[in-house]
Amino acid sequence: MGILDGKNIVITGVLTDASLAFGVARLAQEEGAQVVLTGAGRGLSLTQRTARKLPNPAPVFEFDVTNPEHVVSAREAAREHLGRVDAVLHAIGFAPAACLGDDLMAATWDDVSVAIQISAFSLKTLADSFVPLMTNGGTIVGLDFDNTVAWPAYNWMGVAKSAFESTNRYLARELGPRGIRCNLVAAGPVRTLAAKSIPGFAKFEDVWDSRAPLGWDVNDGSAVAKTCVALMSDFFPSTTGEMIHVDGGYHATGA
Repeated sequence: MGILDGKNIVITGVLTDASLAFGVARLAQEEGAQVVLTGAGRGLSLTQRTARKLPNPAPVFEFDVTNPEHVVSAREAAREHLGRVDAVLHAIGFAPAACLGDDLMAATWDDVSVAIQISAFSLKTLADSFVPLMTNGGTIVGLDFDNTVAWPAYNWMGVAKSAFESTNRYLARELGPRGIRCNLVAAGPVRTLAAKSIPGFAKFEDVWDSRAPLGWDVNDGSAVAKTCVALMSDFFPSTTGEMIHVDGGYHATGA
């Protein structure tokens, strides 16, 4: 018997089997959940191929968070496949190249607005889509990279993450009376397809393991998956608006 027996879960952000979201989907199935995936744009075919690598191949439906029509179509697809939704994993992020790197001033508002819409406002977009199917309470879990400090090269993606963290707190306040919890998992750096697109990512790799009290393996996302699955279970009934660090303790150390 798994901790997610009887749970119906929507998981975004699966591109390859190295994706953090893939690890969450796999563990969720092993813990008894029924899982569906979403994908978007050019990544949709990747998601469909990767879905076949799960213990139980999962249905995939299209959800581009910048397309208002998909809010409804994704909800109806989830209703058809699952009926009720108990949990949603937000694992969506994107910033144009100008938003990352060594020059904070290079980005325009057009660039930054894309980063904020896809990486932060999309948390509310997922709530718009799936909260109507959370008829017995539920939980929204977002994958985060804690932006309480300014990171090298992260620039406007960091600003988007700050907006993401604030959005989570306001959603927690808004949805709590419906029995819906909203929490973030602030993960340490893991080598994924998304991480490789961040200039200077190696700078994080070089110092994280040595500074994290528990150590850190950039090739292992299993601790992140376990935390997400625990939050999707009934084991955290009174936790919401929270950002839980899964980073080996790096965030708690000084320079």
